[in-house]
Amino acid sequence: MNRFINLVFFLSVSLSSCLFPGTASVKLRRNYYHKTCPNVENIVRAAVTKKFQQTFVTAPATIRLFFHDCFVQGCDASIMIASSDGSKAEKDHPDNLSLAGDGFDTVIKAKEAVDAVPSCRNKVSCADILAMATRDVIALAGGPSYEVELGRLDGLSSTAGSVDGKLPQPFFNLNQLNSLFAANGLTQKNMIALSAAHTVGFSHCSKFANRIHNFSRETAVDPALNQGYAAQLRGMCPKNVDTRIAIDMDPKTPRKFDNVYFQNLKKGKGLFSSDQVLFHDPRSKPTVNNWANDSHAFKRAFIAAITKLGRVGVKTGKNGNIRRNCAAFN
Repeated sequence: MNRFINLVFFLSVSLSSCLFPGTASVKLRRNYYHKTCPNVENIVRAAVTKKFQQTFVTAPATIRLFFHDCFVQGCDASIMIASSDGSKAEKDHPDNLSLAGDGFDTVIKAKEAVDAVPSCRNKVSCADILAMATRDVIALAGGPSYEVELGRLDGLSSTAGSVDGKLPQPFFNLNQLNSLFAANGLTQKNMIALSAAHTVGFSHCSKFANRIHNFSRETAVDPALNQGYAAQLRGMCPKNVDTRIAIDMDPKTPRKFDNVYFQNLKKGKGLFSSDQVLFHDPRSKPTVNNWANDSHAFKRAFIAAITKLGRVGVKTGKNGNIRRNCAAFN
């Protein structure tokens, strides 16, 4: 009987892992480095703060880097790997070419600071450093601070092909957003909370040009857009604008991590269709209204969501290692 029960348990766990690969149980914990590198969080925070003081772009760049990493093969710093002659890595997939260099530099600088301490050298993964750096830039930008679960290893593969279909697009509707996030074990509420990271984000004009120049045969401008905001966007992003031009995603408080993102959506000032749909779709609208009015509720939900995001596809044991150089495999 015991053998039968064990077999049933094994099969149920295996089935769960197959159905929800992004949510496999991994023993992350907050004090993971307390013996090997007890001061690691202060070391990372100091390096991140220095970088943040040099440029605010550090914040949105690092947050986006973390998200793009976790949604492709899990939170394993595979996004950090540089392409080689024979292999095109994740970072060079078209969906990742707009990732700002300041995000990568933040992780590299923090890794250098950690490894400069003899007792910490080659003891802390790039994946964990990225997770800590993300927490730190959010707090530096005025957002909530939270405890980061640690214990991830760095991934052993990084291919551009693995990115296909794994990242949300600016034109996604609610069904598409929910489906993509659910594939990573995240709920609609988690998705809405994480979308609010756009409060400190920026975007190249090409990502939303269709909404302000050629939305449909009937109208050039997306009617879901606030018309005054649309005129402002057309001024900043005229047709045939330089593809390197980028603008703030939050027109009101672009350098503060806050719930103004949701207030903007209520006014028709969501830059992407995938932002504005959160208010227009009746399934997500109540959450937007709630968090637009309750900053504390939003921050609690965001902490829960980004903590859950940090558990996606974590590598342990033989499935990973600790890279000496975040941009290259050992």
